[in-house]
Amino acid sequence: MSASGGTKAIVAALAANLAIAAAKFVAFLFSGSSSMLAESVHSLADSGNQGLLLLGGKKAKREATPQHPFGYGRERYIYAFLVSIVLFSVGGMFAIYEGYEKIKHPHEITDWYWPIGVLVFAIIAESFSFRTAIKESNPLRGQLTWTQFVRRAKAPELPVVLLEDLGALVGLFLALGGVGLALLTGNGVWDGIGTLCIGVLLIVIALVLAAETKSLLLGEAAGTDDVEKIKAAMVDGDTVTRIIHMRTLHLGPEELLVAAKVAVQHDDTAGEVAEAINAAEDRIRAAVPIARVIYLEPDVYSEAAAAAGTNPSKSPGGPAPTPDAGH
Repeated sequence: MSASGGTKAIVAALAANLAIAAAKFVAFLFSGSSSMLAESVHSLADSGNQGLLLLGGKKAKREATPQHPFGYGRERYIYAFLVSIVLFSVGGMFAIYEGYEKIKHPHEITDWYWPIGVLVFAIIAESFSFRTAIKESNPLRGQLTWTQFVRRAKAPELPVVLLEDLGALVGLFLALGGVGLALLTGNGVWDGIGTLCIGVLLIVIALVLAAETKSLLLGEAAGTDDVEKIKAAMVDGDTVTRIIHMRTLHLGPEELLVAAKVAVQHDDTAGEVAEAINAAEDRIRAAVPIARVIYLEPDVYSEAAAAAGTNPSKSPGGPAPTPDAGH
């Protein structure tokens, strides 16, 4: 996985979650807090999620085969989608079930110092993990807001880790609130309410992740900046005079397919056209290095034919729509 895949952030989150999961489970055994049990399962699920992201990054490096001629770059999207499923089922649904049971059958929390101590430790550890994810994301985020970064990022790992860490921190404060209110009031129902809130939070995050990774799995065009760079590089105004239509598609986070029909001079020889196409491909790769698979079809542009033709925005060969702010 490349640096843009956020390997450092994933490893930091994995180490933090394994340590926190063990500590939370010990706290649950001593205190009987349902929030602690839900949080320990949450951290264990997060640990498995980071393992899935690392596995997806490794599988994505496989060489292309005759059966998969464009390679395995989308493995990273598949494993990111699996993360959302695990977070929803193992984390969110379990927490909601556990919260419901504790509200229905509340009991007093014993050995209060265990859950409080572990929650404080977990908040500190998750904060360091979250800080690492933010530092890894900032160079890629540029001028984008955090919401725009999560929605536009083509590499899924950093948005997944960011949302997981954010959810973990919020969940820890919810657990701390539930345990604290249960201790102050002597009513274990508050512990169950805190657990329910954690479950709802995890399900919301899982649904957001599922929606974003689904769009990546379906296939997304290049971002607006890359599209403009490709267009500028493709046309030299001499041999390639205009773009008739163009499509881009991410084959993976760091591999882009570019297919276009370009206008050339009507009196160019076959050799001149081939030379012009090769030069255009070189310019595109220099402008956008991730554009590794390029197919350019030369044609002679006719305004009359273009005016009488089918609606290009609705035809398979028509111009790609301008990417919006999200997926």
